[in-house]
Amino acid sequence: MTKAHAGKPCIICVAITGSVPTKADNPAVPVTISEQVESTHAAFEAGASIMHAHVRDDEGKPTSDPERFARLKEAVEAHCPGMIIQLSTGGRSGAGQARGGMLPLRPDMASLSVGSNNFPTRVYENPPDLVDWLAAEMLSHDVKPEIEAFDLSHIFKAAEMAAKGQLAGKPYVQFVMGVKNAMPVDREVFDFYIRTVHRLLGADVPWCAAGIGQNQIVVNDWAISSGGHARTGLEDNVRLDKATLAPSNAALVARAVAICEKYERPVATPMQARAILGLRPVAA
Repeated sequence: MTKAHAGKPCIICVAITGSVPTKADNPAVPVTISEQVESTHAAFEAGASIMHAHVRDDEGKPTSDPERFARLKEAVEAHCPGMIIQLSTGGRSGAGQARGGMLPLRPDMASLSVGSNNFPTRVYENPPDLVDWLAAEMLSHDVKPEIEAFDLSHIFKAAEMAAKGQLAGKPYVQFVMGVKNAMPVDREVFDFYIRTVHRLLGADVPWCAAGIGQNQIVVNDWAISSGGHARTGLEDNVRLDKATLAPSNAALVARAVAICEKYERPVATPMQARAILGLRPVAA
């Protein structure tokens, strides 16, 4: 067991809800704003410094409604001081520029998918003109993008956008592995992703990784042991193991914290995470 990155703070991101999981999958999935705030607060207390958020409508279906995002953002800022708020511009919640309707709220971060790929039952469409528009909106409102790389080409696209000045500061790329029909969980590919990010974007650029379903803990371990940052949460995985539903987002965060302890990496505080990612200070 390597501890080559011992002492390096690890940022834990909790993806609290997503667009797909329902209470039928796991009753702990937070759907209403109040449930999301309560779940986020518990995850924050457990060690998460980033909240990745989707919102749902009154029927529990995904939406990009800026008003709901505004209510969630305001409540999390009040209950989780300093926590980094990352809002989703994902394509399951809306279409076209509606996907970026929450960016004028100036969250700390927002997800940015820079290319299309297959999902389990559909094509996840991210056409170039929409990617460019979302990136421009993020620049305009001082929102740091988290590049969601579902494929190797997305890392190259992020490097191209950075070179053109479409991304402010150091890019932050998250490898997403384990989505059916997209990039599988493969250690050689994972290691190549790391080398590619460092070759194209710089040796000191931070990166993150997320694993879907039962692969969440596998990718958490790979990322933390390799010096990256980790994403967990009920959006990506509703179970602790095959027989056990995760009781909360906080329980999944605690599992990631335990992996950090195994590799002697301190869990980054929100202040440390903001410094690592080059984010603006918390508003007074």
